[in-house]
Amino acid sequence: MSGESLVVILIVGLIAGWLAGKIMRGSGFGIIGDLIVGIIGAFIGTWLWGALHLPTIANFWINAIVIATVGAIILLFILRLIRR
Repeated sequence: MSGESLVVILIVGLIAGWLAGKIMRGSGFGIIGDLIVGIIGAFIGTWLWGALHLPTIANFWINAIVIATVGAIILLFILRLIRR
């Protein structure tokens, strides 16, 4: 893994975690928490996108952020179910 790919993962994870926190109101976890949620969400979203054979949305950045955000929303939804 190169330095550039690590930076991309961190940027996409942070944006996706922040967006998921805004969409799922009351689920913000701060910068570190949003980053972790976004990175885990990226793995979930990538797996789900491939399993459902969904098409590419746009360029790399938008596609990566949308997929990671969808995965992060799913992760936050599951965490809310577990907390109850």
